[in-house]
Amino acid sequence: MLWRMLRQSWCKNIRRKSLAVLTVFLAAGLISALLAVSIDIGDKMARELKSYGANILIEPAGQAAMPVMFGQRAVPLSGEDLIDESELPSIKDIFWRNNIVGFAPLLNGEVTVNNTQVPVLGTFFSQPVNVPDETDYHTGQEVISPYWRVAGQYPQEPVAAGRQPEALIGKQLAQRSGWKTGDVLTLKGDHGTVSVRISGVLTSGGDEEGRLVMPLAVVQQLLGLTGKVQAVRVSALTVPENALSRRARDNLDGLSAADYDRWYCTAFVSSIAHQLEEAISGSVVHPIWQVAASEGVVIEKIQLLLAVVTLAALAASAMGIASLMTSTIMERAREIGLMKALGAHQWQIMLLFYLEAVMSGALGGLLGCVAGWGLAKAIGMMLFGVPLSFAWVVVPCVLVIAILIAVIGTWFPARRIGKLYPVEVLYGN
Repeated sequence: MLWRMLRQSWCKNIRRKSLAVLTVFLAAGLISALLAVSIDIGDKMARELKSYGANILIEPAGQAAMPVMFGQRAVPLSGEDLIDESELPSIKDIFWRNNIVGFAPLLNGEVTVNNTQVPVLGTFFSQPVNVPDETDYHTGQEVISPYWRVAGQYPQEPVAAGRQPEALIGKQLAQRSGWKTGDVLTLKGDHGTVSVRISGVLTSGGDEEGRLVMPLAVVQQLLGLTGKVQAVRVSALTVPENALSRRARDNLDGLSAADYDRWYCTAFVSSIAHQLEEAISGSVVHPIWQVAASEGVVIEKIQLLLAVVTLAALAASAMGIASLMTSTIMERAREIGLMKALGAHQWQIMLLFYLEAVMSGALGGLLGCVAGWGLAKAIGMMLFGVPLSFAWVVVPCVLVIAILIAVIGTWFPARRIGKLYPVEVLYGN
């Protein structure tokens, strides 16, 4: 009998049922899209925010590389004060290796060009590196420093035997010296002489603009530091810092075993830095906090905005369902009064309305998931140029939310059923 009444209710009130399904459909479509975006936007935004540059710095434990990187004169270094280049593949062999976007070693020094001292920087641009479980892996400044602007071309890597090496000239150095793209310079170092061709002019907004920037192997040859690097910049995908990561920063040894495991297995910039320090012998690894903190703040604010919009969609759809059900109950007052007069209990009548709501919620939720999938793909294409991945865990979540929306929207008008007296309703009062 109950299912017959449900079928008749849908057949006789198809317009209002369609409006209820449409209301849930719109809410479910928006919610499923926002959930899909919230799940995937962290990685997408983290990759977009890599335009800030590297967020981790590896340097030798025996010396402070930071002053050299930021403008002070390069000083002679001993082999013990440097990192072995052979250890660089270990960067991609940590627990969070898939979160390592790229890395670039650095080696500063000075050479002589036409009896003038010129600072040089050796690094990777797009250097092939043999790393575990990855073939054709390339890394360097083209990967970790997308904010670099080169008028010309990046130097070719690796430097082939018999081929003239290439270099970038910083914008400020080019203005002072008058050197330009295509010029060939003879560089004299403490351990050799090399001729390089300028392949482009570099604008970075940093100290690189006052240097000649060239492949690492060339600078190693000039300085007599084959197989050595002075520091390494690493770009890693991380999650925003929270209370646990801040506790680890303040006192790592004070964490309990469970907290340490949770911190270690979460992609905090501090935990990735700790793992890199374990992997690279004789090194000290520092997160570049101004970059890491900026990424975390931006991602947190975006996720908060998405949560607010989702809650607004829930509230709006619940009110829409409540309005539709209220008008439905008023239209079906005689039917409800007749059921009560024939002996139907209050809970039986309310069950009928709740089942109608569940059916509307389930149907609207399923259709909304399909629409949300398409909307999430469109949002990804518009914002990031690639479609966002749709996590299928969203489907059951949205179905439950859609049914709850319909049931909650029905609860308020359903309470009015108890106030209907059969005599008054059947006599039209």
